[in-house]
Amino acid sequence: MMATETITGEERDVTEAADPFCWYELVTTDHDAASAFYEKVAGWAITDSGMADRRYSILSAGANPLGGIMSMDVPRPFWLGYVAVDDVDAYVGKVREAGGSVHRAAEDIPGVGRFAVVADPQGAAFVLFKGSSSDMPPLPAQYTPGSITWHELHTSDREGAFSFYAGLFGWTKDQGLDMGDMGIYQLIAVDGNTIGAIFADNQAPRPHWLYYIGTDDIDAALKRAEDAGATISMGPHEVPGGAWIFVGSDPQGGVFAMVGQRKLA
Repeated sequence: MMATETITGEERDVTEAADPFCWYELVTTDHDAASAFYEKVAGWAITDSGMADRRYSILSAGANPLGGIMSMDVPRPFWLGYVAVDDVDAYVGKVREAGGSVHRAAEDIPGVGRFAVVADPQGAAFVLFKGSSSDMPPLPAQYTPGSITWHELHTSDREGAFSFYAGLFGWTKDQGLDMGDMGIYQLIAVDGNTIGAIFADNQAPRPHWLYYIGTDDIDAALKRAEDAGATISMGPHEVPGGAWIFVGSDPQGGVFAMVGQRKLA
């Protein structure tokens, strides 16, 4: 579910939109298979990070790194979004005070930065991160092929979740779209720029963040995904603003989504 009517208007330069998410990470059960899948489907270049103590691959859209892949023995693969903060330890305390939980205490990655894995009160996980250097590599421009274009929180309590993120990061409400039986699809903004949405998803097995990958041809992306072994759970269908989306699972079970235009025949 994605609404683009507030992010496709001529009044906004989407390439300059604020984005609190600075990195995206796939935790999977099969490093090689997942790498091959997203290289084909998203068009990402995948290179080894060179870490001595673990295998970690870097995902890049063109010349812009945007995330990584690592393998772990987990029940089901999942994506984690990294939110940039100025003090990881202080924000860990704020998460606890606001009713969230800490899955992995704050620790350093030498030469990279400090991070902690946390979750909101409903259980959706994300990462707090501060880089060792103030010069973080630029993310690919939003709404371009391979970029992460939209951040969608599937939760059990829309207002409770919004209050948590608003109190923690200062995010604000944009337009609320009435989706009928699905309730309100609440757009969220950072510094006046819409970056995603929150809605109550009673069909989701657990609260989670879903990240949309940009493509320049939604039908071609769908074919690549199906050919690579994806299971498509929704779409493609049109969303407000004229874009098209689909949601699926990679062959290991990691949930992903893609958004782009439908090219005329």
